[in-house]
Amino acid sequence: MGLKKKIKMKENFDIFFRRKPALMLVSLKKNNRMRYGSVLAKEVDCTYSHAVKILQTLEHLRLVEFEKKGRIKLIKLTKKGRDVADAIEDIHGLIK
Repeated sequence: MGLKKKIKMKENFDIFFRRKPALMLVSLKKNNRMRYGSVLAKEVDCTYSHAVKILQTLEHLRLVEFEKKGRIKLIKLTKKGRDVADAIEDIHGLIK
């Protein structure tokens, strides 16, 4: 496996063991409607710009998708994103 691929795998793996991305996925799952990035940022207590960076990574991993409504993008979980959110909740339950 090449160095670039190893680095990319590590980056993708690391995102699930960071608090904010995990909270975003769980928050999107619990509130089963599409959300604005600014609302999601407030819910997980981070800046909008930080939330956008996380959401771009989650979109790249096909865990969330965006739907444009005029100038605003709404965020929703994909099936894969819901599965990951379920797993995060399971892990949280195990370590509680």
